[in-house]
Amino acid sequence: MLTFGVIGYGYWGPNVVRNLVAIKETDVKMICDLDPAKLERAAAFYPGIDTTADPDQIFQDPDIDVVAVITPVSTHYNLAKRALEHGKHIFVEKPFTFNTKQAEELITLAEQRGCKIMVDHTFLFTGAVQRIRREINDGSLGEIYYYDSTRVNLGLFQQDVNVIWDLAPHDFSILDFLLEKKAVSISALGIDHFGRDIENIAYVTMYFEDKMIAHFTFNWLSPVKIRHTLIGGSKQMLVWDDLQTDEKIKIYDKGVAVDTQEGIYKSLIDYRLGDMHSPHIPHAEALKQELLHLVECIEKDQTPINDGHAGLRVVRMLEATDESLKNSGKVVHI
Repeated sequence: MLTFGVIGYGYWGPNVVRNLVAIKETDVKMICDLDPAKLERAAAFYPGIDTTADPDQIFQDPDIDVVAVITPVSTHYNLAKRALEHGKHIFVEKPFTFNTKQAEELITLAEQRGCKIMVDHTFLFTGAVQRIRREINDGSLGEIYYYDSTRVNLGLFQQDVNVIWDLAPHDFSILDFLLEKKAVSISALGIDHFGRDIENIAYVTMYFEDKMIAHFTFNWLSPVKIRHTLIGGSKQMLVWDDLQTDEKIKIYDKGVAVDTQEGIYKSLIDYRLGDMHSPHIPHAEALKQELLHLVECIEKDQTPINDGHAGLRVVRMLEATDESLKNSGKVVHI
Protein backbone atom coordinates (compact mmCIF):
# COMPACT_ATOMS: atom_id res chain seq x y z
CA MET A 1 0.00 0.00 0.00
CA LEU A 2 1.21 3.49 -0.88
CA THR A 3 0.86 6.19 1.77
CA PHE A 4 0.10 9.75 0.67
CA GLY A 5 0.51 13.18 2.14
CA VAL A 6 -1.70 15.83 0.53
CA ILE A 7 -0.68 19.50 0.47
CA GLY A 8 -3.59 21.79 -0.34
CA TYR A 9 -7.22 21.25 0.67
CA GLY A 10 -8.94 24.03 -1.27
CA TYR A 11 -10.93 23.48 -4.48
CA TRP A 12 -9.37 20.29 -5.89
CA GLY A 13 -7.65 18.83 -2.83
CA PRO A 14 -10.83 17.33 -1.32
CA ASN A 15 -11.44 15.40 -4.56
CA VAL A 16 -7.92 13.98 -4.46
CA VAL A 17 -8.29 12.92 -0.83
CA ARG A 18 -11.74 11.40 -1.44
CA ASN A 19 -10.43 9.22 -4.25
CA LEU A 20 -7.29 8.18 -2.40
CA VAL A 21 -9.39 7.10 0.58
CA ALA A 22 -11.62 5.04 -1.73
CA ILE A 23 -8.72 3.22 -3.41
CA LYS A 24 -7.73 0.11 -1.50
CA GLU A 25 -4.11 0.35 -2.64
CA THR A 26 -3.61 3.81 -1.11
CA ASP A 27 -3.81 5.46 2.28
CA VAL A 28 -3.77 9.14 3.26
CA LYS A 29 -1.76 9.81 6.41
CA MET A 30 -1.65 13.61 6.48
CA ILE A 31 -3.37 16.67 4.97
CA CYS A 32 -1.63 20.05 4.96
CA ASP A 33 -3.10 23.51 4.40
CA LEU A 34 -2.32 27.01 5.66
CA ASP A 35 -6.01 27.77 6.27
CA PRO A 36 -7.21 26.53 9.70
CA ALA A 37 -10.82 26.42 8.48
CA LYS A 38 -9.89 24.02 5.70
CA LEU A 39 -7.99 21.80 8.10
CA GLU A 40 -11.03 21.75 10.41
CA ARG A 41 -13.19 20.68 7.49
CA ALA A 42 -10.73 17.94 6.56
CA ALA A 43 -10.58 16.69 10.14
CA ALA A 44 -14.36 16.58 10.34
CA PHE A 45 -14.62 14.46 7.17
CA TYR A 46 -11.61 12.27 7.93
CA PRO A 47 -10.98 12.04 11.68
CA GLY A 48 -8.42 9.31 11.14
CA ILE A 49 -6.15 11.52 8.99
CA ASP A 50 -3.63 13.87 10.63
CA THR A 51 -3.72 17.56 9.69
CA THR A 52 -0.99 20.17 9.75
CA ALA A 53 -0.14 23.67 8.54
CA ASP A 54 3.54 22.71 8.15
CA PRO A 55 4.44 20.83 4.94
CA ASP A 56 7.76 19.77 6.49
CA GLN A 57 5.81 17.31 8.61
CA ILE A 58 4.81 15.55 5.38
CA PHE A 59 8.28 15.72 3.82
CA GLN A 60 9.99 14.35 6.93
CA ASP A 61 7.52 11.55 7.64
CA PRO A 62 9.24 8.28 6.68
CA ASP A 63 5.89 6.51 6.28
CA ILE A 64 4.73 8.80 3.46
CA ASP A 65 5.62 7.50 -0.02
CA VAL A 66 3.89 10.05 -2.26
CA VAL A 67 3.24 13.78 -1.87
CA ALA A 68 0.28 15.30 -3.71
CA VAL A 69 0.84 19.02 -4.36
CA ILE A 70 -2.60 20.59 -4.89
CA THR A 71 -1.71 24.26 -4.48
CA PRO A 72 -1.36 27.42 -6.65
CA VAL A 73 1.12 26.96 -9.49
CA SER A 74 3.51 29.54 -8.04
CA THR A 75 4.16 27.15 -5.12
CA HIS A 76 4.53 23.92 -7.13
CA TYR A 77 8.28 24.08 -7.72
CA ASN A 78 9.38 24.61 -4.12
CA LEU A 79 6.99 22.06 -2.65
CA ALA A 80 7.70 19.43 -5.30
CA LYS A 81 11.44 19.96 -5.01
CA ARG A 82 11.40 19.48 -1.24
CA ALA A 83 9.31 16.33 -1.61
CA LEU A 84 11.74 14.88 -4.17
CA GLU A 85 14.72 15.79 -2.01
CA HIS A 86 13.16 13.64 0.72
CA GLY A 87 12.77 10.74 -1.69
CA LYS A 88 9.00 11.06 -2.19
CA HIS A 89 7.16 10.43 -5.44
CA ILE A 90 5.05 13.45 -6.45
CA PHE A 91 1.59 14.06 -7.89
CA VAL A 92 1.35 17.72 -8.95
CA GLU A 93 -1.75 19.66 -9.94
CA LYS A 94 -1.68 21.20 -13.43
CA PRO A 95 0.13 23.12 -14.71
CA PHE A 96 3.32 21.36 -13.60
CA THR A 97 5.44 24.46 -12.89
CA PHE A 98 5.60 28.20 -13.51
CA ASN A 99 8.27 27.89 -16.22
CA THR A 100 10.26 25.33 -18.19
CA LYS A 101 13.44 25.78 -16.15
CA GLN A 102 11.64 24.68 -13.00
CA ALA A 103 10.11 21.67 -14.78
CA GLU A 104 13.47 20.56 -16.16
CA GLU A 105 15.08 20.81 -12.71
CA LEU A 106 12.35 18.70 -11.11
CA ILE A 107 12.63 16.05 -13.85
CA THR A 108 16.39 15.82 -13.33
CA LEU A 109 16.02 15.65 -9.55
CA ALA A 110 13.39 12.91 -9.79
CA GLU A 111 15.63 10.84 -12.04
CA GLN A 112 18.52 11.26 -9.61
CA ARG A 113 16.38 10.18 -6.63
CA GLY A 114 14.57 7.37 -8.44
CA CYS A 115 11.17 9.02 -7.92
CA LYS A 116 8.10 9.19 -10.15
CA ILE A 117 6.44 12.40 -11.27
CA MET A 118 2.80 12.52 -12.30
CA VAL A 119 1.20 15.78 -13.44
CA ASP A 120 -2.55 15.96 -12.86
CA HIS A 121 -3.75 15.97 -16.49
CA THR A 122 -7.04 14.41 -15.42
CA PHE A 123 -8.79 14.56 -18.79
CA LEU A 124 -6.41 11.99 -20.25
CA PHE A 125 -8.18 9.40 -18.12
CA THR A 126 -11.73 10.20 -19.17
CA GLY A 127 -13.57 7.64 -21.26
CA ALA A 128 -14.12 10.29 -23.94
CA VAL A 129 -10.43 11.13 -24.45
CA GLN A 130 -9.47 7.46 -24.36
CA ARG A 131 -12.06 6.76 -27.07
CA ILE A 132 -10.92 9.71 -29.21
CA ARG A 133 -7.34 8.47 -29.00
CA ARG A 134 -8.48 5.04 -30.15
CA GLU A 135 -10.37 6.54 -33.11
CA ILE A 136 -7.28 8.51 -34.15
CA ASN A 137 -4.82 5.66 -33.66
CA ASP A 138 -6.84 3.13 -35.64
CA GLY A 139 -7.17 5.58 -38.53
CA SER A 140 -10.96 5.98 -38.33
CA LEU A 141 -10.75 9.76 -38.63
CA GLY A 142 -7.99 9.69 -41.23
CA GLU A 143 -5.44 12.48 -41.34
CA ILE A 144 -6.26 15.09 -38.68
CA TYR A 145 -6.80 18.54 -40.18
CA TYR A 146 -7.87 20.59 -37.17
CA TYR A 147 -8.74 20.63 -33.47
CA ASP A 148 -11.12 23.39 -32.33
CA SER A 149 -11.97 23.77 -28.64
CA THR A 150 -14.18 26.12 -26.62
CA ARG A 151 -13.59 26.00 -22.88
CA VAL A 152 -15.49 28.79 -21.15
CA ASN A 153 -17.35 29.50 -17.91
CA LEU A 154 -18.06 32.28 -15.39
CA GLY A 155 -15.03 32.20 -13.02
CA LEU A 156 -13.23 30.84 -11.09
CA PHE A 157 -10.86 33.84 -11.32
CA GLN A 158 -7.33 32.83 -10.35
CA GLN A 159 -4.99 35.10 -8.44
CA ASP A 160 -1.62 34.03 -9.86
CA VAL A 161 -2.32 32.90 -13.43
CA ASN A 162 -4.35 34.10 -16.41
CA VAL A 163 -7.21 32.28 -18.12
CA ILE A 164 -4.78 30.46 -20.44
CA TRP A 165 -2.66 29.03 -17.62
CA ASP A 166 -5.87 28.06 -15.81
CA LEU A 167 -7.82 26.37 -18.62
CA ALA A 168 -5.38 25.64 -21.45
CA PRO A 169 -3.43 22.87 -19.66
CA HIS A 170 -6.49 20.67 -20.16
CA ASP A 171 -6.57 21.12 -23.95
CA PHE A 172 -2.80 21.28 -24.40
CA SER A 173 -2.31 18.02 -22.49
CA ILE A 174 -5.18 16.34 -24.37
CA LEU A 175 -3.74 17.36 -27.73
CA ASP A 176 -0.25 16.26 -26.70
CA PHE A 177 -1.72 12.87 -25.72
CA LEU A 178 -3.87 12.41 -28.82
CA LEU A 179 -1.48 13.34 -31.61
CA GLU A 180 1.92 12.11 -32.67
CA LYS A 181 2.40 15.42 -34.47
CA LYS A 182 4.17 18.06 -32.41
CA ALA A 183 3.24 21.72 -32.23
CA VAL A 184 5.77 23.98 -33.94
CA SER A 185 4.42 27.46 -33.13
CA ILE A 186 1.73 29.35 -31.22
CA SER A 187 -0.09 32.66 -31.51
CA ALA A 188 -2.19 34.10 -28.68
CA LEU A 189 -4.37 37.15 -28.13
CA GLY A 190 -6.04 38.07 -24.85
CA ILE A 191 -7.40 40.90 -22.77
CA ASP A 192 -7.66 41.91 -19.12
CA HIS A 193 -10.88 43.81 -18.40
CA PHE A 194 -10.21 44.53 -14.72
CA GLY A 195 -6.73 46.05 -14.50
CA ARG A 196 -5.18 43.02 -12.80
CA ASP A 197 -2.65 42.31 -15.59
CA ILE A 198 -4.24 38.86 -15.79
CA GLU A 199 -6.04 38.06 -19.06
CA ASN A 200 -9.59 36.79 -18.50
CA ILE A 201 -10.39 36.06 -22.18
CA ALA A 202 -7.95 34.60 -24.70
CA TYR A 203 -7.80 33.06 -28.16
CA VAL A 204 -4.92 30.73 -28.98
CA THR A 205 -3.91 29.24 -32.32
CA MET A 206 -1.41 26.39 -32.48
CA TYR A 207 0.33 25.33 -35.69
CA PHE A 208 1.54 21.77 -36.27
CA GLU A 209 3.59 20.06 -38.93
CA ASP A 210 1.75 18.85 -42.06
CA LYS A 211 -0.73 21.79 -42.04
CA MET A 212 -2.61 20.63 -38.95
CA ILE A 213 -4.01 23.55 -36.91
CA ALA A 214 -5.64 23.91 -33.51
CA HIS A 215 -7.66 26.80 -32.12
CA PHE A 216 -8.76 27.40 -28.54
CA THR A 217 -11.20 29.81 -26.92
CA PHE A 218 -10.72 30.41 -23.19
CA ASN A 219 -13.05 32.68 -21.22
CA TRP A 220 -13.79 33.37 -17.55
CA LEU A 221 -16.64 35.75 -18.45
CA SER A 222 -19.07 33.44 -20.22
CA PRO A 223 -22.67 33.35 -18.91
CA VAL A 224 -22.71 29.60 -19.59
CA LYS A 225 -20.25 26.77 -19.15
CA ILE A 226 -19.16 25.19 -22.44
CA ARG A 227 -16.76 22.29 -22.99
CA HIS A 228 -17.01 21.66 -26.72
CA THR A 229 -14.41 20.24 -29.12
CA LEU A 230 -14.41 19.61 -32.89
CA ILE A 231 -11.85 17.34 -34.52
CA GLY A 232 -11.79 17.25 -38.30
CA GLY A 233 -10.20 14.39 -40.21
CA SER A 234 -9.89 13.41 -43.84
CA LYS A 235 -12.23 10.43 -43.33
CA GLN A 236 -14.57 11.42 -40.50
CA MET A 237 -15.23 14.31 -38.13
CA LEU A 238 -15.80 14.11 -34.39
CA VAL A 239 -17.72 16.32 -31.94
CA TRP A 240 -17.04 16.02 -28.21
CA ASP A 241 -19.37 17.77 -25.77
CA ASP A 242 -18.05 16.96 -22.32
CA LEU A 243 -21.09 18.38 -20.53
CA GLN A 244 -23.43 15.84 -22.11
CA THR A 245 -24.34 12.91 -19.91
CA ASP A 246 -25.21 10.78 -22.96
CA GLU A 247 -23.68 10.90 -26.41
CA LYS A 248 -20.58 12.81 -25.30
CA ILE A 249 -18.97 11.88 -28.61
CA LYS A 250 -20.58 11.99 -32.03
CA ILE A 251 -18.69 10.77 -35.09
CA TYR A 252 -19.86 12.05 -38.46
CA ASP A 253 -19.11 10.27 -41.70
CA LYS A 254 -18.63 13.60 -43.42
CA GLY A 255 -15.63 15.00 -45.18
CA VAL A 256 -14.14 16.88 -48.08
CA ALA A 257 -12.12 15.55 -50.99
CA VAL A 258 -10.34 17.60 -53.64
CA ASP A 259 -10.09 16.27 -57.19
CA THR A 260 -7.10 17.93 -58.84
CA GLN A 261 -7.17 16.01 -62.11
CA GLU A 262 -8.05 19.19 -64.01
CA GLY A 263 -5.23 21.12 -62.40
CA ILE A 264 -4.92 23.19 -59.28
CA TYR A 265 -6.89 26.13 -60.70
CA LYS A 266 -9.79 23.90 -61.71
CA SER A 267 -9.84 21.61 -58.70
CA LEU A 268 -13.23 20.23 -57.71
CA ILE A 269 -14.42 20.06 -54.11
CA ASP A 270 -16.41 16.92 -53.30
CA TYR A 271 -18.44 16.87 -50.08
CA ARG A 272 -19.17 13.50 -48.55
CA LEU A 273 -22.30 13.36 -46.37
CA GLY A 274 -22.84 10.14 -44.43
CA ASP A 275 -24.27 8.83 -41.18
CA MET A 276 -23.55 9.82 -37.58
CA HIS A 277 -22.96 7.41 -34.73
CA SER A 278 -22.33 7.93 -31.04
CA PRO A 279 -20.10 5.29 -29.40
CA HIS A 280 -20.78 4.18 -25.86
CA ILE A 281 -18.46 5.87 -23.37
CA PRO A 282 -18.03 3.92 -20.10
CA HIS A 283 -18.48 6.02 -16.99
CA ALA A 284 -15.66 6.07 -14.47
CA GLU A 285 -14.26 8.96 -12.45
CA ALA A 286 -11.17 10.13 -14.32
CA LEU A 287 -9.29 11.24 -11.20
CA LYS A 288 -9.65 7.78 -9.67
CA GLN A 289 -8.37 6.15 -12.86
CA GLU A 290 -5.45 8.56 -12.89
CA LEU A 291 -4.48 7.77 -9.29
CA LEU A 292 -4.77 4.04 -9.99
CA HIS A 293 -2.39 4.56 -12.92
CA LEU A 294 0.05 6.31 -10.56
CA VAL A 295 -0.09 3.40 -8.13
CA GLU A 296 0.56 0.91 -10.92
CA CYS A 297 3.47 2.93 -12.30
CA ILE A 298 5.14 3.17 -8.89
CA GLU A 299 4.61 -0.49 -8.02
CA LYS A 300 5.76 -1.75 -11.45
CA ASP A 301 8.41 0.95 -12.02
CA GLN A 302 6.70 2.21 -15.17
CA THR A 303 6.54 5.71 -16.64
CA PRO A 304 3.17 7.50 -16.32
CA ILE A 305 1.60 8.75 -19.55
CA ASN A 306 1.39 12.13 -17.79
CA ASP A 307 4.92 12.20 -16.40
CA GLY A 308 7.18 15.19 -15.86
CA HIS A 309 8.13 15.35 -19.53
CA ALA A 310 4.45 15.58 -20.52
CA GLY A 311 4.06 18.36 -17.96
CA LEU A 312 7.13 20.10 -19.36
CA ARG A 313 5.73 20.05 -22.91
CA VAL A 314 2.54 21.73 -21.69
CA VAL A 315 4.49 24.38 -19.73
CA ARG A 316 6.57 25.07 -22.84
CA MET A 317 3.34 25.72 -24.77
CA LEU A 318 2.07 28.00 -21.99
CA GLU A 319 5.28 30.01 -21.98
CA ALA A 320 4.96 30.46 -25.75
CA THR A 321 1.44 31.87 -25.29
CA ASP A 322 2.80 34.37 -22.75
CA GLU A 323 5.45 35.56 -25.20
CA SER A 324 2.87 35.87 -27.97
CA LEU A 325 0.46 37.78 -25.72
CA LYS A 326 3.16 40.31 -24.88
CA ASN A 327 3.82 40.82 -28.59
CA SER A 328 0.23 41.31 -29.80
CA GLY A 329 -0.24 37.81 -31.14
CA LYS A 330 3.16 37.35 -32.76
CA VAL A 331 3.75 33.76 -33.84
CA VAL A 332 6.22 32.14 -31.42
CA HIS A 333 8.14 29.00 -32.29
CA ILE A 334 8.09 26.27 -29.65
